[in-house]
Amino acid sequence: MSTFIQLHVLTNYPPSNLNRDDLGRPKTAVMGGHQRLRISSQCLKRAWRTSDVFENALKGHIGTRTKVIGHEVYNTLVQGGINEKDAKNWAISIAEVFGKCKKDSFEIEQLAHFSVNEKQAIDSLTKTLIQEKRAPLEEELNLLRKNDTAVDIALFGRMLADKPIFNIEASAQVSHAITVHKVAVEDDFFTAVDDLNAGEEDLGAAHLGEAEFGAGLFYLYVCINKDLLIENLGNNETLAKKAVRALTEAILTVSPTGKQNSFASHTYALYLMAEKGTVQPRSLASAFLKPVEAVDMASAAIDELKKSLENFNKVYALKNDYREINVLTGEGTLETILDFVS
Repeated sequence: MSTFIQLHVLTNYPPSNLNRDDLGRPKTAVMGGHQRLRISSQCLKRAWRTSDVFENALKGHIGTRTKVIGHEVYNTLVQGGINEKDAKNWAISIAEVFGKCKKDSFEIEQLAHFSVNEKQAIDSLTKTLIQEKRAPLEEELNLLRKNDTAVDIALFGRMLADKPIFNIEASAQVSHAITVHKVAVEDDFFTAVDDLNAGEEDLGAAHLGEAEFGAGLFYLYVCINKDLLIENLGNNETLAKKAVRALTEAILTVSPTGKQNSFASHTYALYLMAEKGTVQPRSLASAFLKPVEAVDMASAAIDELKKSLENFNKVYALKNDYREINVLTGEGTLETILDFVS
């Protein structure tokens, strides 16, 4: 029976555009018949795994997502004295271990997530080819690893269409964050002034522009299958504990990077309810099917979240251990939560 860690997070973002759609507008979703602001799970996971929190806690255990590993191998081979034709062929043969390359290109068709050990194996093979001035042998192209120590792959998974045996099932499931209240995306009309325009001929602005933004209190749900995480990390329980701590801290303290220079919308979570147990996981997003409309919105949202938890537990006879931190009341500490989840 798996052990699940469930995180229910409320975070308030002031005016911002953290995650844009194809038109440059803040992403939205309709829930409970009303429009809400939305931050996609992809956006959140990217911010967390590239954060200083992850780097400081998990240095040496973070993978790399890229389509251009072949370019790197090619450049290294050429710099090592291999002629361009051979370097191209050898680089493509190495890149295609991780996915089919585009025609006459080093670039693989699909983004691949490389673990630290896989990257080291590529670098080692490239060095050998330079030293021995020969093409890679078939047995030397066994570069993929199933169980590894790349925490971001173990948490968020990996899908290789051409090598499904090396796919990794994500041990962490992340919802799209949505506002607990209804919203309307707003427009910001702005101008920029030319510093060298003395105003002798033209007093107008040098640039006119328009940007869209929104503000809101977001609910986020994350579920971590701790047993699967340990399995994905080759049964390294110590590293799994570090991973859970780092992910939880990042969730609470790291904001997406979109339009931060324009809005400076960095913030920490206002509230966290962390559950731990073996019961079947469930989100508490239904607590906000009816949009929160109170003046003290944060307190009202926390009350709705707790009421939803109590009702689910009552109806389904569930029992999970949980801890809270509440910035509004000053209750709980980050360190206590990190100790609890790990």
